[in-house]
Amino acid sequence: MPSVSQRGEIMPASPIRKLVPLSNEAKARGIKVFHLNIGQPDLPTPRIGLEALKHIDRDVLEYSPSEGLLSLRQKLAKYYKSFNINVNVDDIIVTTGGSEAVLFAFMACLDPGDEIIVPEPAYANYMAFAISAGAKIITVPSSIDEGFALPPVEKMESLITPRTKGILICNPNNPTGYLYTRKEMDQIRDLVKKHDLFLFSDEVYREFCYTGAPYISAFHLEGIENQVVLIDSVSKRYSECGIRIGALITKHEKLKKNVMKFCQARLSPPLLGQLVAEASIDAPAEYMLMTYNEYVERRKFLVDGLNRIPGCYSPIPMGAFYTVVSLPVDDADRFCQWCLRDFSYEGATVFMAPASGFYTTPGMGRNEVRVAYVLNKEDLARALVVLREALRAYPGRTIDF
Repeated sequence: MPSVSQRGEIMPASPIRKLVPLSNEAKARGIKVFHLNIGQPDLPTPRIGLEALKHIDRDVLEYSPSEGLLSLRQKLAKYYKSFNINVNVDDIIVTTGGSEAVLFAFMACLDPGDEIIVPEPAYANYMAFAISAGAKIITVPSSIDEGFALPPVEKMESLITPRTKGILICNPNNPTGYLYTRKEMDQIRDLVKKHDLFLFSDEVYREFCYTGAPYISAFHLEGIENQVVLIDSVSKRYSECGIRIGALITKHEKLKKNVMKFCQARLSPPLLGQLVAEASIDAPAEYMLMTYNEYVERRKFLVDGLNRIPGCYSPIPMGAFYTVVSLPVDDADRFCQWCLRDFSYEGATVFMAPASGFYTTPGMGRNEVRVAYVLNKEDLARALVVLREALRAYPGRTIDF
C-alpha cells in the first residue's frame, strides 16, 4: 500500500470540527446539542444579499477574473475607506474566503523553513496553512490572567531569527476576543519596521469592536504600508460563511504578482458568492447596528453567566464573538468529548471547542475552551444551565459543587 504524505500526517485536526462525529451521534440519540464550538452566526444574512442571489439574471455562470470582479473590488475599496483604510482597487485581490487569503499570503511570502511569529492562542487553521506552505509557526503565549493581552514585545523579538519573515495577528482576535490597543499596535509596527518583516493582519471581525477606543487597522500604522498583508472576509460581518468570499489586501507590488500566480492557478473565486457579497456591502446601517447590538448583549449575558459558574473564568472580550474560558476540569479535550458522548441534561448537551487546539505550546489551554456566542440569548441561557450541570457531573472536575 502506498504511503501518504508526511505533510498530511502532521496537519492538525480542527479543534472546532474534530468532535463533529460525536455531536452527530448525540443528535442521532435525540439529544439537543447547543453549538458553542464554531463561529457560524445565527443572525440573518442581509436581505439585499439574498435578493441579489435570487435574482441573478445571467445566461452563463462564467469564470470571474482571477483577482475577483472589478465591481466588487471597487465597492470593497470604498468600504475600507470608511474605516480610514486607504487602499485602491489594484491593492485588493478577492479570494475564496479569508482562509484562502491566509494560505496564498503564506505561499507567496514564505519559503519552506521560513518562520512566522504568532501570539497564542491563535486561530487553529493558521498552523494548517503554514504546514501547507512548508513554513513554521513560532508562538509566543499570552495569558488568560492578563485577558490575552499582547505578550511583551521583548519576548517576541527574542524569537526573531534569520528565518523569520513576518508577524501574524488577528485583531479583533479569534479565539480570545481580545482587541489590540494603539500602544500594542505601535509596538508591533516598530518590531516589523526594525526587522523588515511582513505584518499579516487578520481583521475579519473589525465590525465587532466593543470599546470606545478607535479601531486600529494594520494599515493605520505609519511607515510599514508596504509590509502589511491584510486578510479579510465577508463571512462574519454579513453572516455569509457559506458564500466563501474573502480578500487579500497589500500594497507590496511583488507580493501582489506572486499572489496572482496562485489565483490564476485556482482560476477564479466563486462567481455567485461575489455577486452576493457585492450586494451585501450596501446593507443598510440598521442591519450593521442590529448585529452589533445583538453581539454586545450576548457577550454580556454569556460572560456574566460563565463567571457565575463555580470554578469558571472568562475575561471580558473586547471584540469578535468568542471568548476563551477556563473550566474546573482536568482536561478540556476529555471534558468536551464526554459532554457529547456520555452526558445530557434534560435532553441537551453542549458542544465547545477545546482551547488546546489553538495553542502549539504543549500543555497550554488544557483546562480552557473557546465559546462562540452565536446563539440567541434564550439558547445561551439554556446552554449555561447545561454546562453547569455537566461540570457538576463530570468525573474529572477539579472542584466540588
